[in-house]
Order: sequence, then structure tokens, then C-alpha cells
Amino acid sequence: MTQQLRRTLGVFDAVVIGLGSMVGAGIFVALGPAARAAGSGLLLGLALASVVAYCNAMSSARLAAVYPTSGGTYVYARERLGPFWGYLAGWTFVVGKTASCAAMALTVGAYVWPEQAHAVAVASVVALTALNCRGVQKSAWLTRVVVAVVLAVLAAVVVSSLGSPKADLGQLGWGGDVSAGGVLQAAGLLFFAFAGYARIATLGEEVRDPARTIPRAVPLALGIALVVYAAVAVSVLSVLGPVGLGRSGAPLADAARAAGADWLVPVVRVGAAVAALGSLLALILGVSRTTLAMSRDGHLPGALSAVHPRFQVPHRAEVAVGLVVAVVAATADVRGAIGFSSFGVLLYYTLANASAWTLCSDPSTGTPVRVTKMRMRVGRATAVCGAVGCVALAFALPGPSVATGTAVVALGALLYAVRKRTQQHKRKRA
Repeated sequence: MTQQLRRTLGVFDAVVIGLGSMVGAGIFVALGPAARAAGSGLLLGLALASVVAYCNAMSSARLAAVYPTSGGTYVYARERLGPFWGYLAGWTFVVGKTASCAAMALTVGAYVWPEQAHAVAVASVVALTALNCRGVQKSAWLTRVVVAVVLAVLAAVVVSSLGSPKADLGQLGWGGDVSAGGVLQAAGLLFFAFAGYARIATLGEEVRDPARTIPRAVPLALGIALVVYAAVAVSVLSVLGPVGLGRSGAPLADAARAAGADWLVPVVRVGAAVAALGSLLALILGVSRTTLAMSRDGHLPGALSAVHPRFQVPHRAEVAVGLVVAVVAATADVRGAIGFSSFGVLLYYTLANASAWTLCSDPSTGTPVRVTKMRMRVGRATAVCGAVGCVALAFALPGPSVATGTAVVALGALLYAVRKRTQQHKRKRA
């Protein structure tokens, strides 16, 4: 009998967990590369990323209300599109988000102790994995603290930048350096920071009344994150300008310095480290739940599907994910990890939108489900826009990220084919 997780998360906790993933380290590191790609079109790239994220969020929320169980798009694609597509969604999520975990852990190390960044990264992974094994409510409580700290730091940066005599809102306008390709690439890089709303859906088995809670929590978390990102982007651009922002390795710290608020620079460094810890915490939660779902279906070792009798968490999946992330964090480069992660996550959401498009019919018979024509049209239009946007942003990313991501996806498909062929041979022998 499959062990079920305990439903303890309400709307507030779900929103906080989503914010912990979105309003995290991404905003501290993604603005610079995005500005280099888009120039003065940075805000347009942010708007495009938010539109794609909104479409994905709505599709994910609709699916999570129908399938309120752990696993997210892995479960949705399996049920709506078939076993192979479900497996591929799980594969891209686990591999891509493992890279995200490593990137966040390395960000912690870079801010806390740059000379020992890899060691600090590994220690962070071990500590947060141990916390997650103690129960999802403890993780939700810590995420509340992280979100509060990060929002306070970001608010201080916005106020100090916009209140500075050097602030020039005229730098937000269009310039000659804007190109469609640059805007697309910036949107793909900024999407890395938006992607955390899926954490709410992947925790569906631990949410109270998921049919109501998840559709409310996902757009609420995304809307708050968008307002925060827009305010930060405008304030930083106003003091650094597109060129200065594009050259900056630590844009928020440089913005505080340019605004004359030198006292804020160390605060920003602490805030970045805390934000990365919050993102890492939520990422490990999401990857372990998808690992749990895949192990239940036999795509991963069955031992990983165990649920702790006291803490009601998939403790073996948590430990396995933590070990893999620790190894990657000890050896990986943070910039490559971010690009690779963005490619995998965008393909993951492409499958989420494809799954949502089928919600108007029974996947086994094709029989239409009884919904209003308006809801059906809006739902399908949202899914199409989300899927097209994801594909466009994925292949607008830097070439090495696209090449590596494509190779890893192909490897996953090959492993699935080998496993299926092996199972067929076993059945014939039996």
C-alpha cells in the first residue's frame, strides 16, 4: 500500500513556500546577465518572462486541482499525455532542478566565504536536507523567516536607489542596443528566478483542500513576486543604467553603493546568502517530491518511495537528493548550472502546458469534459501561449546551455527506452 503524506499546508504556507523559491537568489544574480543580453530592453524581458510564467502558473494550478498529489508535472503529463511524457517531465525537472540546487548552494558559499565556496555549499545542502527530513511544517516555518528577511533587504535597496539624487528614471527607456533576440534571452534568464511557483504544485499531497488552496496560492505568489521584481529592476536601472547593470557581478550591492548607501552593501550580501538558502530549501523539497512520485512508478528505485512514520516526509528521497546535490555543488560552476537549469525547467513547463491543454477531454477516451465554452477557450489559449513561450525562451538561451540540455534530455529518453525494452524481455521470459 502506498504511504501518503500528511496534509498540513494552508494558503498562507503555500504562498510563502512559492515566494521562498521565487523571491530568492535569482533576483540577486539574474539582473546582470539579463541586462547584458537585453540592454535597455531589460524591463520588456522581465514582462515577457512574467507573461510566460503566468501562463505556466495557471496551467499548473488547474492541473494541481485535478491531481492533488506529489510529483507536479511528472504526474500531470503521465496522466494526460502518457507514461513516456510523464517520465520525461520528471527527468527534466529532477535533473534541471538539481542543477538549480547546486547553483543556489554555490551562491551561499560565494557570499558567505568566497575562498571556501564549495565547502560552504556542501555544508548548506547537508544542513537543509536534515531540516527537510524533520517535516514540511518546519521547512515552511523557516521559509517564512527567509522571505521576511529577503523582502526587507530588497525594500531597502529600492528605497535607497529611488531616493538617491543619482536616480534617473530616464534610463528606463528604449535605446539603440535593444534586439528581439536579446529580449528573448533576457526573459529566459529571468525565468530562472520566476520558476519557483511550481513548488506549490509539487507539494500537492501536503496541502489542505488542494482543489481550492493551490489555484489561489499559485497566482497570488506569482503576483507578489512580479511586483517585487519590477520594483527592484526599476530602482537598480535608475542608478546604474543598462550598461552599468550589465557589467555588474553583484547588481544590488553596486546599486546601493552607487546610491551612496555604503552601509547597505554588507546587508545586501547577507540578504543574498539568506535568499539562496531559502531557494535551496524549497528546491530540495520540490525535487524530493518528484523523486518520490517517480519511485512509486518504478522509474527510480522503489526504496525512495518510503515515508517516515513519524515526520511523514519522504526521508529516503530527501537524503538521496541531498547527496546528489552535494556532489554537484562540490564540483560544478554556478553560471553553467543556471543556464542548464533554465533549459530543463522550460521544457518541463512545456509539458505542463501540453497536459493542461487536454483538461477539456478525458485522456483515455477523448470524451469532452463538462466545462463552459469560455473556460475551455481561456484554458486552452493559456496553455498554448505558455507552451510556445517556453519553447521560444528555452532555445533563445546561450548555445552551450541549449546543447547540454538537449543532450541530457536525449539521454533520459534513451534510458527510458532501455528500461522499457528490458521489462518487455522479462515479461516474455516469464
